[in-house]
Amino acid sequence: MEPGSARDLVRKIRAAADTIRARTQVEPRIGIVLGTGLGALAEEIHTESVIPYADIPDFPIPTVESHSGRLLLGHLEGQPVVAMQGRFHRYEGYTLQEVTFPIRVFRDLGADTLIVSNACGGMNPLWSVGDLMLIADHISLLGDGPLIGPNADELGPRFPDMSEPYDHALQEVALEVAKELRITLRRGVYVAVPGPNLETRAEYRFLRAIGADVVGMSTVPEVIVAVHSGMAVLGISIITDACLPDALKPANIEEIIRIAREAEPRLTSLIRGTVARLN
Repeated sequence: MEPGSARDLVRKIRAAADTIRARTQVEPRIGIVLGTGLGALAEEIHTESVIPYADIPDFPIPTVESHSGRLLLGHLEGQPVVAMQGRFHRYEGYTLQEVTFPIRVFRDLGADTLIVSNACGGMNPLWSVGDLMLIADHISLLGDGPLIGPNADELGPRFPDMSEPYDHALQEVALEVAKELRITLRRGVYVAVPGPNLETRAEYRFLRAIGADVVGMSTVPEVIVAVHSGMAVLGISIITDACLPDALKPANIEEIIRIAREAEPRLTSLIRGTVARLN
């Protein structure tokens, strides 16, 4: 980021937020990012406004299949929400500042909680494909960060603390809801890598050795920016393929999306139950 770009970022955030406010009466408390194959929750939102990303100044446009590129504003379990149907990734060619721009806009709109979901590869041999995992912590191997460059103090501190990026109280609520609904909910560490290629056997061994349970190509930048801006974060992953180096099979994106969609009803019930308890 060049000198002065922090001020430019603030200006762009406010312009995007003003555009959204002009097209809705919803004042969101919760922001939701719906990841790969995880769009079913959108059908549960009592949507009052639908805004294509292309209509919002400086919003990127998704290039990945299954990411539709619309912003939904409405209510879920009585809570005002704003939800992204489709997220952005570093491997699409966007900077991490661009990837996380919508989270900045969510915060400017008034959201103080962020719920993020994703599809991921499972490296914990005790877990199964199709399991849901509560993200307790993360590791970033993206080689970059969304906060690099001049800091705008009105957006957050220069050196945000990351000792608890995923809100403990929200995790406890999600675990209680999962228990009541009899949904298997693992709890572990997510590692973010650049992609878009999947990992080699040696890389899976390395990622497991440094403490990761699952691997994906998203989420961490959004969480860092949410924490920077003072939002409480809940993260949930769907394990869509087994990444065990001694039993590794070629990945199939169609199969990954199919498994994610099969898990959608459980993820939707879990998020709905959690949001209902935030009243």
